[in-house]
Amino acid sequence: MPTVHITVDQMDHSSSRGQAGDHSHIMDRPEAKGGQNKGPMGGQTLLMGLGGCFMSNLLAAAKARNIEINNARAKIEGELADAPARYTDIHMTVTAQCSVPGELEKLVTIAERGCIVANTLANAVNLTIKCG
Repeated sequence: MPTVHITVDQMDHSSSRGQAGDHSHIMDRPEAKGGQNKGPMGGQTLLMGLGGCFMSNLLAAAKARNIEINNARAKIEGELADAPARYTDIHMTVTAQCSVPGELEKLVTIAERGCIVANTLANAVNLTIKCG
């Protein structure tokens, strides 16, 4: 099986830069937590990663079926718990304008099944994905 390689390097006293191939992403903490607010926190990046992975699968599924998707949005909410800090529940609501009425729900199901991040998280937290 292929292996994905990512590096995360310290930038300064609070921020880091993640590197994936030719792409980088800065992460930090808000000033109220001792950071400089140069980028989202790692937990927020996890949720954005879920949204990005899901969205790429949604758009690919639509394209493969010659269905036009516009204004697609994944709204993601993560419920936090303490000791240890973690997400206990993650909920995603997907909205979009779909050229074929009634197909969005099917495309969401296809995207959920193909999303590496959703498949990984589904066995770790209570993950729900639905159409809005």
